[in-house]
Amino acid sequence: MKNKTQHWTKLELKTYILLLCANSDANETTEELELIKAKIGEDNFNKVYEEFSQDSEDESLDKIQDAVALHNYSHKELVELRSEMKDIFLADKKFMLKEKNLERILRNILY
Repeated sequence: MKNKTQHWTKLELKTYILLLCANSDANETTEELELIKAKIGEDNFNKVYEEFSQDSEDESLDKIQDAVALHNYSHKELVELRSEMKDIFLADKKFMLKEKNLERILRNILY
């Protein structure tokens, strides 16, 4: 499935990252998913969610790392993405240890 990541747009990659953030505590809340849909759009969400649902966390991180390497992100884009990630982490009003750890891992991948 790694070949699919080579064809992700930046929006699809962002969707995938936000879904991973929502699922980092193993509990995707309605608030988190609705927030992602609001940021991304229903069609893109559904397309990416289908693939995301089939991947393990390790597969997800590998796919993200591979896809990030293919896009040239500006500093502004990365700051915006980190802000959106934080919005997802805090959508359920909790910032759990697993979420903090994932944030650290993603920050290392993105920068």
